[in-house]
Parts: sequence; C-alpha cells; structure tokens
Amino acid sequence: MGMTAPRIVVVGGGILGCTIAARLLEREPRVRLTLVDRDLVGAGASMYSAGVHFPVGRSERVRQLSAASADYYQTLRARHPQLPMHGFDFFVAAGAADADEVRARCAGLLPLSAEEQSRVAPDLPVGRELWRMPDCHVTDVQGLALWHAQRLRGRAEVLEGVGVEALDESADGVRLSLSSGRELAADAVVLAPGPWVNEGCWSGLTAGLGVRVKKVVALHLQRPAEEGAALFFPAEDAFLAPLPHRGHWLFSYTCQQWDVSPEQCRQAGVEAREIAEAREALRGVAPALAPLLSSGRVFCDAYSPSREPLAQYLGRHRRVLFVGACNGSGYRLAPGVAAEAVALLNHTLTKG
Repeated sequence: MGMTAPRIVVVGGGILGCTIAARLLEREPRVRLTLVDRDLVGAGASMYSAGVHFPVGRSERVRQLSAASADYYQTLRARHPQLPMHGFDFFVAAGAADADEVRARCAGLLPLSAEEQSRVAPDLPVGRELWRMPDCHVTDVQGLALWHAQRLRGRAEVLEGVGVEALDESADGVRLSLSSGRELAADAVVLAPGPWVNEGCWSGLTAGLGVRVKKVVALHLQRPAEEGAALFFPAEDAFLAPLPHRGHWLFSYTCQQWDVSPEQCRQAGVEAREIAEAREALRGVAPALAPLLSSGRVFCDAYSPSREPLAQYLGRHRRVLFVGACNGSGYRLAPGVAAEAVALLNHTLTKG
C-alpha cells in the first residue's frame, strides 16, 4: 500500500461498514482508519435485521459471496464461540415445477424421505418437495456490529452520533466536514450508508446507481425458539426461522412498498394490513402457524437494479467507494462484499 499508511474513512456503522473496517485492518494493519456513524453503531438497519445466513443466491456472484461469507462466519464462530451465533438446519420447500431452480439457487441440499418430510413439516401443502439445507445460522446482527466496533476501538477511531455534512473529492484525496465541526482528510472514503443511500451529502454521487429503498416487514411468531423446524420457501421469497437470542420465531415475507423513507420506516409500527398480508402468505405454506403472527418489526433496505450488491467507485477520481444495496441480505453477504471492497481499496491506494 505504499510507504505512508493511508487514511480511510468508513461512513456507516452498520454490519457492513463494521465488517469492511474489520477486514481492511486484517488485510492492512497499518491503515489509519476512522469509522463514522450519525447514530450509534448497529442502530440502523442492522438493529432490525433477521440475521439469517443460508447458502442461497440467484446469480453465480451472489452464491460465491454467500459461500465466502459462510466460510468467514464459520471461522469467526470457531475463534470466538461467545459470539451470538446459533446454528441450525433450514428445510427448503418448493413445488415440483420449481425444483430445478431451487437446487440451482440453494447449495448443499439433501433429500428427505417421505417419513422425514411428514415429521418435519406435517402441515406442508400437498405437492411440495422438501430438502434439508445444513450449516445455516442466525445472529444478533446489532450485537455482532457492536462486537466488531469494540475490537476496532483499539486500532481505529470510532465516531458515533456524528454525521457527515460535506464530502469533497479531489485528485489528492477526500475532505469530509462532520457535524461535530471537525474536518477529516482521507485518501479514500467508503460509503456504506445502508438504506440512507439516496440521502445526505453524497446523494449527488449515488443518484446514478439506480438504487431504490423498499420497506421490509417481518412478523414475530410466539413459540419457543427450540420448537419446530426452520422453513425456507424460495418461490415465495419467504422464510420462518428461530431467533434463540430473542426467544421467538420470525417470519419474513416480501413487502412490495417501494421508495420509502428510512426515517419514516424506523418510526413506523406494524400495521393491521401487514399482519393480514403476512398471515395470508404463511397460510399458503404453513397454515397452522398463520394465526400465531401478531407483532413484528418494520424497516427498509436498499435494492440495486441488478439485485446484486454494489461495490464501485463514484465520482471522478476513484476516491469514494460505494458499498451496499445488498437487497435485504446485508448480514448474509457482508463478509464477501467487504472482501470485494478491500480488494478495490488496495488496488486504488497501491496505484497512489
């Protein structure tokens, strides 16, 4: 990376920003790193994340990112068993017509006998096939972001409650004006703002990305976390998973409310209409559980036009790197996306 240790500023203290910062220091310990978030670390979309990881992807790149992330998390769990990660197997359900696509999207599927299917999902509608998808897990994402930040503080500067009010790029670097009155000079800036991608002083840079923000609704199901089987329904883009760290289950389904405001979403509660939508969705795949949905969480996430995460430079001088738009899979793909970001940073800074 040259004779002088570069200064890099990561804007955004969610799980993706924290993972980028951690992986950057793993790759190049000499980096002078500052992590900036206008709120507390992990208090944005990461606080609402389901935190589910499974080896799934619609494209080859996403499948590779998912696999790379799985390897990273497996190593992290082995080295730090106290982390809030809970392993389990998903059971993947799909109709016969979707079976080939499901096998292509989901890695490591194992067939089940008719007896096993009846035991695992006795209420599964007729005509559905069922597979076991091993080595999945769920995490307290906010807790993991805080863990990363705690470790970062010994090697980097972490600024919470501080917004970025101006960002000026030149051939020599980037200057940031902070809400605290401080000015920062950086060799490169990583923008990882989550659903705030189109807001703030960087909106002029991100406008051309075509990223849209979609509402995310997930319902809580009141039954013990150790009771029942985790189910994934690829055709419906929905899943039912235990959250042992919270003591309940979560049902995630696809909400089609687009171009929402992150600030409005974080203040919103679950509406009766959304509970009805979720119950209807769950009734089609696990009818006995639908009445148990009565509360949940509301937020939003950033989606790219290609439905693949973005890691690309903005502006004229390749000093501002946008990383995000993970399409509802920020936690699941964070380590893989972070590795792509670090590679881009290394290449740019090596060239000066």
